[in-house]
Amino acid sequence: MQDSTFWWRGGVIYQIYPRSFLDSNGDGIGDLPGITEKLDYVASLGVDGIWLSPFFTSPMADFGYDISDYRDVDPMFGTLEDFKTLLRHAHALGLKVIIDQVISHTSDQHPWFQESRCDRDNARADWYVWADPKPDGTPPNNWLSIFGGSAWTFDPRRRQYYLHNFLIEQPDLNFHNPAVRDAQLDNMRFWLELGVDGFRLDTVNFYFHDAQLRDNPALDPGEAKTLGAPEANPYTWQRHVHDISRPENLDFLKQLRALMDEFPGTTTVGEIGDDHPLERMAEYTAGGDKLHMAYTFDLLNAPRSPAYIHEVIERFQRLAGDAWPCWALSNHDVMRSATRWGADEDSEAYPKITLAMLLSLRGSVCLYQGEELGLPEADVPFERIQDPYGKVLWPDFKGRDGCRTPIPWTDDIQGGFSRVEPWLPVDTRHLLRAVSRQEARADSLLNSVRALIAFRREHPALFDGDLRLVDIGDELLGFVREHDDERLLCVFNLGGQARECRLPEHGALLDAPGFTARLENDSLHLPAYQAAYLRLD
Repeated sequence: MQDSTFWWRGGVIYQIYPRSFLDSNGDGIGDLPGITEKLDYVASLGVDGIWLSPFFTSPMADFGYDISDYRDVDPMFGTLEDFKTLLRHAHALGLKVIIDQVISHTSDQHPWFQESRCDRDNARADWYVWADPKPDGTPPNNWLSIFGGSAWTFDPRRRQYYLHNFLIEQPDLNFHNPAVRDAQLDNMRFWLELGVDGFRLDTVNFYFHDAQLRDNPALDPGEAKTLGAPEANPYTWQRHVHDISRPENLDFLKQLRALMDEFPGTTTVGEIGDDHPLERMAEYTAGGDKLHMAYTFDLLNAPRSPAYIHEVIERFQRLAGDAWPCWALSNHDVMRSATRWGADEDSEAYPKITLAMLLSLRGSVCLYQGEELGLPEADVPFERIQDPYGKVLWPDFKGRDGCRTPIPWTDDIQGGFSRVEPWLPVDTRHLLRAVSRQEARADSLLNSVRALIAFRREHPALFDGDLRLVDIGDELLGFVREHDDERLLCVFNLGGQARECRLPEHGALLDAPGFTARLENDSLHLPAYQAAYLRLD
């Protein structure tokens, strides 16, 4: 039996984007009571917990990732009492609750920034990153915003520039100031004392900046762009060595871990966007004194071949030491994997095989809402685009709205999400994959995901075992998971053609949910989009 203190280690966490989960009050926007209403469904998947994207008070310039009050709920989503009700119901169902913490920056409407921008002498004058212009009036350096343009905006009141790695409305806090660090730790303590089970830490490697404000170097010609930004964005043309992932961040993560250790059973998962993401993941989660786990964009980008996935796992294994990853194929910031990886594949079989692979990796797993339904990226016409990122880079990058559209609970016109027109349109293709339709089919992807999560839980080697890659050719992905006396060989055919391979060791096929691999002597036959799990001698 796994120690409940370490529930997160190998756990499956279901990400909920509150705006698009369920509208309970008929305003076209999802809310906390709507989430509470559907928690029984989430629990039925067999997941260990939920991660809630931001629901805090916000002007919504970036849909809640611009916070103006860290300790209250935006009226759009309900009240603090609604959150407490959600928390109680989740815990009664055995679900842990992780909430987003966006502490690297605030809204420009936050009282801290309103005070800081008044002049250079107020009590919070140094709480944000302010810098004088160059003699010619231009920004202090060449740092760029992920959302386009310079990362600096001039404020005439202070006659200085302020830093914003994202929107102009999202000024960056100055983590070199210990008062800022203490204030954000205190905000997190508020939620821990309320009973939350942990935090997903937005842009966890963005907290500190280079105090000397040195320019970032250009990316060398031919050097791979590894950040999670689209190639149409000039942000990917720099090597981000001075604006993010500064060494001072490690000491703050230790401070944060000390806070978490005051609340046994809580956890942290950090989002890392970096030029060297796997190295950073290993650095931030190793040693047991920083983050509990982290995820990168290595499986959230376009490459998806077995050879590529093999290389990602191999590189992490080489760097990891005792670090613990959290893997994801989709989230609220990237094109849904059913389209990003599977646009040219079988729309029913491909999502199942990729989720089987995800649920077999060493580490914890984040499952994004609708992923269990196999939802493709939604088609959102330009006139309905809400995402500021998409508005800036359209049409080369259409923003993140396509992965944020409402969950289809039923196959009626609004998908059972709302009684009125939702904030983003429901894609008619999604209605064919509605929860109500899939609940009625024993062989649906939804029921397959339930079976796969149960299968993972039945085998300690899958949720907490070591992993050793095996070489079975470039067309298949294979690895051995091992825990105590259980040794499982996991083989995945992610393509549309049947494949065959020789087993590296003798084993017996397990009855894996919904898969039909065949073993003849030591030759494994895998139909298209099939997995095989073998218990090794």
